[in-house]
Amino acid sequence: MDRIGIIGAGAWGTALATVARRAGRKVVLQAREVEVVAAVNEIHENPIFLPGIELDHGIRATESLVEAADADAVLFVTPAQHLRAALEAVAGAWKPGVPAVICAKGIEQGTLALMSEIVAEALPAAAACILSGPTFAAEVTRGLPTGVTLATADDEIGEKLSQAIGTPTFRAYRSNDLIGAEIGGAVKNVLAIACGIAEGRKLGDNARAALITRCLAEILRLGTAKGGKRETLIGLAGIGDLTLTCNAMQSRNFSLGVALGSGTPLADILAERNTVAEGVFTASSVVELSARLGVEMPICAATDAILNHGADISNTIHELLARR
Repeated sequence: MDRIGIIGAGAWGTALATVARRAGRKVVLQAREVEVVAAVNEIHENPIFLPGIELDHGIRATESLVEAADADAVLFVTPAQHLRAALEAVAGAWKPGVPAVICAKGIEQGTLALMSEIVAEALPAAAACILSGPTFAAEVTRGLPTGVTLATADDEIGEKLSQAIGTPTFRAYRSNDLIGAEIGGAVKNVLAIACGIAEGRKLGDNARAALITRCLAEILRLGTAKGGKRETLIGLAGIGDLTLTCNAMQSRNFSLGVALGSGTPLADILAERNTVAEGVFTASSVVELSARLGVEMPICAATDAILNHGADISNTIHELLARR
């Protein structure tokens, strides 16, 4: 796997481009924004989504999804709710057997489909893989040590991919549990908003520790009910990602929750950002999926009520604390 295509030039897509170049691969990075394409190719920086970090001169940017998809492996780093459209856009030019590595974390609204299920529907010629785990883009780009889960049903593809993008400081731990890796990554975004709200309300470190623990219980319930493995969810793609995202202002979802808990309206928070906090869009899908599977997820339900149904934060916290 010598040529790696990356669709989506946000902070994480740009970081993964850096990882692939560091591993010695040829990299084509697709961006929607003309100014990002120009900046990556001319000044070797992504000033909109990852400012202040010099990129390897070997990373080439393009606006064309089809050009980026002409590769030995393609990483999809689009927002979760836009994944289906990106897959459909390259389906006609896709080479059978080329892995589609999904780096988005979410559950599709309306269909309640996991990302791998969308691949099976929209791009059946691809071998679906999931790349997930505790990652902040800026740290990965700087070469700081990072561990991720790389899940695929094909051991040979998993081995080739881990060699293609792995480096001494970017360690890809292989798994065959796509569902567990997906559920861990998707649900933790919703729960990170809940932890951020607790921080914004200054409920203390004890409350956050208890909340993270109960958040893990909800991830385990939904993940195993959907068919994921418990060991995946207590690994990097589950508790690892949850721990990172619920404890740092670098997290888009946690910082959004902090702002909410501090009294800033959601519309104002979203209007100020040029990045996507996936938990906002996944919250309703998680609640609907849990209801379909008969799984109780009170923290996710409370977060969805605040985000999407105008629930009062103080009353919602009181109701959670009053549960048996």
